[in-house]
Amino acid sequence: MRVFEASCHCGAIGVAFRSLRKPESWPVRACQCGFCRRHGARTTSDPAGAVALRIGDESKLQRYRFGLRTADFLICRTCGVYIAAMLTTARGRFATVNIGALNERVALPEPTAVSYEEESLEHRQQRRESAWTPVVDAI
Repeated sequence: MRVFEASCHCGAIGVAFRSLRKPESWPVRACQCGFCRRHGARTTSDPAGAVALRIGDESKLQRYRFGLRTADFLICRTCGVYIAAMLTTARGRFATVNIGALNERVALPEPTAVSYEEESLEHRQQRRESAWTPVVDAI
């Protein structure tokens, strides 16, 4: 298992992403919603892995919700970088990581364009709980 660090440009916020998978086998998604397209976001997750938030200064963390308002999109208030999205449910917290924020360059597959516009709230939550990475306090 390997840990990959990701952070915003100024270093105020970030995540540690632990995965059993090699980066070249990660599922990389390019969501086609307006937020992700405007940020050039490409995301990945590993349901068998773990994500830990690294917040150096809580006042720099902007949580943004839109659409069905099911997840917090984590953005730095200072430099504007989108780090990750996090869902909180009765089953726990789950995240997807913006690979553009990885501190290390790694070989990755081409992203698959995806659209979730037609999903119901329940289906979206279930998909994220099963496909996104569990959030833990520390790695």
